Amino acid sequence: METSVRELKTHLSEYLRHVAAGEEVVVTSHGKPVARLTAVLPRALTEAEREAEAIAKLEALPWVRPGRGGKLMGSTRPIKIAPGDKTLSEIVSEMRE
Repeated sequence: METSVRELKTHLSEYLRHVAAGEEVVVTSHGKPVARLTAVLPRALTEAEREAEAIAKLEALPWVRPGRGGKLMGSTRPIKIAPGDKTLSEIVSEMRE
């Protein structure tokens, strides 16, 4: 789509709707192209922004509640297994045989 500077100034909102819909508008001055209007590409989100967006989506769910920021429940260190003891996965595997 091509338009003059004067026409663009007069109907700017209309041309911006066309651009937002994916069209390209070439602006002319005295019949010569001087500018091109195109839609802005969405910028890539940073890792922190993606994480914040994901948390916001989760918090919007009715069954999710944000934590209080306290200590994590349970052990944060791996459990040591005594020699000869079986792991839970080994016990379950034996039960399924």
